[in-house]
Amino acid sequence: MNYDNDLSPRPSGKALFPLGVFFLLYILTFIFTGDLSHMPVSVAFLVASAVAVLSSKGRSIMQRIEIFCRGSANHTIMLMIVIFILAGAFSGVARAMGAADATVNMILYLLPGKIVIASIFIAACFISISMGTSCGTIAALAPIAVGISMRTGLSLPMLVGVIVGGSMFGDNLSFISDTTIVATRTQHVEMKDKFKANFKLVMPVAILVLAFYIISGFIESHQMITEIKRIEWLKALPYLVVLITALCGVNVITVLSIGIVLSGAIGLMTGGFTFWEWCSAMSGGIVTDMGELIIVSLMAGGMFEIIRFNGGISWLIVKLTNNIHSPKQAEGAIAGLVSFTNLCTANNTITLIITGPLAKQIGEKFRLKPKRIAGLIDTISCSVQSILPYGAQLLIAAGLSSINPAAIIPFLYYPFGLGIISILSIIFKRKN
Repeated sequence: MNYDNDLSPRPSGKALFPLGVFFLLYILTFIFTGDLSHMPVSVAFLVASAVAVLSSKGRSIMQRIEIFCRGSANHTIMLMIVIFILAGAFSGVARAMGAADATVNMILYLLPGKIVIASIFIAACFISISMGTSCGTIAALAPIAVGISMRTGLSLPMLVGVIVGGSMFGDNLSFISDTTIVATRTQHVEMKDKFKANFKLVMPVAILVLAFYIISGFIESHQMITEIKRIEWLKALPYLVVLITALCGVNVITVLSIGIVLSGAIGLMTGGFTFWEWCSAMSGGIVTDMGELIIVSLMAGGMFEIIRFNGGISWLIVKLTNNIHSPKQAEGAIAGLVSFTNLCTANNTITLIITGPLAKQIGEKFRLKPKRIAGLIDTISCSVQSILPYGAQLLIAAGLSSINPAAIIPFLYYPFGLGIISILSIIFKRKN
């Protein structure tokens, strides 16, 4: 079906009404409950999507629904969903056969015990870049931090802050992280190109933070005496293979497929599960870990297609770039947009789904390199997400360690460093 204003919609601020409804739902939720988690993101998108369809004027309801479906079936959205499905399946199988626990034990065994704080940070960085999830890394290491704190006397909020910081290292860089997937897909860049650009930006921060932790460890003169369980080297292999093949530039779908098969084979060999339990683990990972994200991606794609079709995206681009006259100012506008959206949604993946297409259009207008934009929006979103006391990362960390989320924030050196280095990279940006 052809639509008369499909290619060049007239800018209209009214078309952004559904997006306003989306943010308003979270604002009202915070006002009345004080906890944004009471509003499921899938419900918020369902309401906003319904408003988008119903508020679109001049066409029949079926035409509006067709526009919505066209956005949901966008090739970028569908490719993201395929990757999400494979990532969920790999996560479920690896978890069921004990790969996550084996990797944790391996890292803690290999790293020097005297440098407790630095060891935990390195472990969190490695595990998160292998697993591709900050929440999973926090869930794996937070209980260990509690034990270390009890045995050494180190501050528990500080140790948990180290884990949260390290977990965001992988969330930002991992080839199988949902934020990396969304950032690269929305900007149409290869993951390895985004990784190289991002690595150069964040690695100095990681090295400085690590050096600080090493010095702090020697000053404290504490020694890790936590008990490490028997190392199951074979079970740690899937994460190592996924990391190595991803870094070698192998296609992410191939990487995840290898991970699923390898995890399944090892699980069957070691008696970790039966063939049918392997299938069940894949299903659980897809449905439980990625189910809501897949649904949200479909609804977000449809909602934004209606907004774009009615001129909302064009209007927003005009307003955002009205007083922008340089690539540096364009990057600043993109960073501000990502930060504001993340504050409202408390979810960095959803933030990138929302702002990614806008960032791409701004980038095209000012001839910004797509890999630079992909790295910038991912880094900014990870930095903001990790310091939100109502964000998933701090809530999980606080819940597992029985402390207040706000108590962790002063120790989030790496996330704050990410934000600072991102701002400095914009301020001192070289001319293209």
